[in-house]
Amino acid sequence: MNAKKETKPIASWIFRLVKGIVVGTGFIIPGVSGGVFAAIFGIYEPLIRFCANIRKDFMKNMKFFLPVGIGGLISIVLVSRALGGFFEIAEIPLVWFFIGCVLGTLPMLFKQAGKQGRKARHFLVMGGTAAVMCVFLLFIQGALSGTAIPTDSFLVWVLAGALMGLGAIVPGLSPSNFLLYMGIYGVMMNKMGNLDLAVLVGVIMGAVICVLTLSKAFDKLFDRAYAGMYHFILGVIVASTIMIVPWGGKLLESGAMASYSVPLAFISIGACVAGIALGYIMGILEKKYKDAD
Repeated sequence: MNAKKETKPIASWIFRLVKGIVVGTGFIIPGVSGGVFAAIFGIYEPLIRFCANIRKDFMKNMKFFLPVGIGGLISIVLVSRALGGFFEIAEIPLVWFFIGCVLGTLPMLFKQAGKQGRKARHFLVMGGTAAVMCVFLLFIQGALSGTAIPTDSFLVWVLAGALMGLGAIVPGLSPSNFLLYMGIYGVMMNKMGNLDLAVLVGVIMGAVICVLTLSKAFDKLFDRAYAGMYHFILGVIVASTIMIVPWGGKLLESGAMASYSVPLAFISIGACVAGIALGYIMGILEKKYKDAD
């Protein structure tokens, strides 16, 4: 019995580390939102409440989020280093894998959204949000496409960090998509992968400022309209997932069209199924260790 009691906190700590790795990866993979995975893995709402009332239970919250932060930093550095070559050979299957992750865990988030009850208007909120977000993301993609942004300015990296922080606060928004549209994504990945301190400090600073500034507002919204907020989040997730689907084999970074060959189609299906399986497993583990967390 004692061994089991000692093992459970360790397993919980490791599981939160894994959550941080997945969430951190979501922030830098184009088309994927770290905020989505934070919501799915049950750490989005606690994070918002912590940042909105940072002095309340500070040590307890720091202990809880420490492995999440460590996992996020590990994934950002390692994935940034690997992205350059890996996306050139497996971008489409990778995107399908993350789509599968969202599909596999979406039922759990839907259940979470109805924890305090739901009414017909909440489905309207979800559907309306999904429609508006699809239009908005299409507009942003067209508006920012081809825009030249200087990459030798510290303020640019602070802005990039703020976008990543916004992705943490608003699940479904993919900061990397905006960075791609701005034309600074590739440079940012290379610099972070090579541990460029100017970029890392700027990105972290921007993210922290954004989260601390906006989290209190989101915390109040959750208190006043829990079901409405979560159905809004569901709508954003549905829209962002639809928008990243590589229809016809479209490559997200290059914008080039590449038809699905039979091998690529099977690999993409397999990647999606694997993502669904991982999302389902993560949902089970989340439920198992939620009390320990």
